[in-house]
Amino acid sequence: MTAEDLKALIRTVPDFPEPGIQFRDITTLIGHGAGLAATVDHLATRAERAGAQAIAGMEARGFIFGAAVAIRLGIGFVPVRKPGKLPAETIGVDYALEYGSDRLEIDPAAIRSGQSVVIVDDLIATGGTAMAAAQLLRLAGGTVENALFVIDLPDLGGAARLRAAGLTVQSLMQFEGG
Repeated sequence: MTAEDLKALIRTVPDFPEPGIQFRDITTLIGHGAGLAATVDHLATRAERAGAQAIAGMEARGFIFGAAVAIRLGIGFVPVRKPGKLPAETIGVDYALEYGSDRLEIDPAAIRSGQSVVIVDDLIATGGTAMAAAQLLRLAGGTVENALFVIDLPDLGGAARLRAAGLTVQSLMQFEGG
């Protein structure tokens, strides 16, 4: 399936979670077996070309695509979690949200020093979570140069923000507007 075929599987929900937002719902894509498989294939090809030795995905939807890509490539998956979810000692970073802040954590033993880690997530909007994940993975000793997304919302500037920070960013599709 082409990226355009996959884009047609994304449902747009107007005015969710608030008026004026066009929510891009991936549940229709992940519920379509051939579409999900093709999405994972596209991401895995890009991750392999980027020299991925591990895949990192952010909670929660990044787990869906990131773990599938890691399985497809036969490499490890690093879950980037919300606070208090990992049973081992963790390292974490705080990052700003539009209205407040949040925190991401990982088990630092999940990454080898110098290991090439590719970030995979469902959607890039403002880029705050992906920037925090890259910072955290680097803090753990990983080399993070690439981030892959199913969907880019270019009007929100996240991909440009990641590129300005030195990351190579690729997405399978774009949707204009927020």
